[in-house]
Amino acid sequence: MSDSLIDRFNLAMYDIYKHAKKNVKYNALRYLHMLDSHGGLETAHILINSSVVSEGYVALWERGRLDLTVEAIIYDNPEFQKLFSEEELNILKKRLIAYKYPPAMGK
Repeated sequence: MSDSLIDRFNLAMYDIYKHAKKNVKYNALRYLHMLDSHGGLETAHILINSSVVSEGYVALWERGRLDLTVEAIIYDNPEFQKLFSEEELNILKKRLIAYKYPPAMGK
């Protein structure tokens, strides 16, 4: 994988934290700690492969901002999908559909 793709993904992961804090008033400190400890790519793998959705995912769903979830960032950006297995992509798509994320509902 290209380092620049991983770098862009890591930046996108930090960007969703910043946008959630500024625009939705959701301060996802656990998520930020994961990013700082594991980096964006590893954090995404951890969250996607969890058997349950994260507390942050639910909080963003409640606020009508699934677009600020890790799952949506990957789903909405085909270039990032290269960083994940087919199984992981299926998990995140099912999760987005289950929570009625509009872009996932139509595809």
